[in-house]
Amino acid sequence: METTGTTTSRGRLVTIGPDRQAFLLLRTVFTAAPIIFGLDKFTNILADWPIYLAPVATTVVPVPAQTLMYVVGVVEITAGIAVAVRPRFGALLVAVWLLGIIVNLLVLGSFYDVALRDFGLMIAALALNRLSPGSVRRHR
Repeated sequence: METTGTTTSRGRLVTIGPDRQAFLLLRTVFTAAPIIFGLDKFTNILADWPIYLAPVATTVVPVPAQTLMYVVGVVEITAGIAVAVRPRFGALLVAVWLLGIIVNLLVLGSFYDVALRDFGLMIAALALNRLSPGSVRRHR
C-alpha cells in the first residue's frame, strides 16, 4: 500500500493512505466543480447553458430556459457546499443531480457525449460516497 507522507509541526511523519487521498481528491473536485458551474449558470461565460435544456423542461415548468438555469445554478452551488460540509450526503446529492442531467440530455436527443461524461462523473460521485467517513465499517 503506497502512502504519501507529510510532516507535522513537531517533526512527526504522518502518512496518508490511498483511500484517504482518493477521498480528498474527489471531495475537492465535487465541491469546486458544482460551485463553479453553478455560478456560471448566471453568467453563461463557460457555456450557453440553456441549449442543454430539453424543451419539455420549460413546458413542465413554464418559465424561460435561462430562468430555469438560475434555479439549476442554485441547486449546483448547494450541492457543492453539501459535498464540502457533509461529503457522504453531498456525494449522493451530486450523483442524483447528474442522473437528472443525463436523463435531460437523453430526452433532448443531443449531447450524448456529455451524457456519457456525466455518467462517469456520477460513478465517481458514488465512489466518493463510499469513501466518505462513516459510509464503510472497517474490519480489522
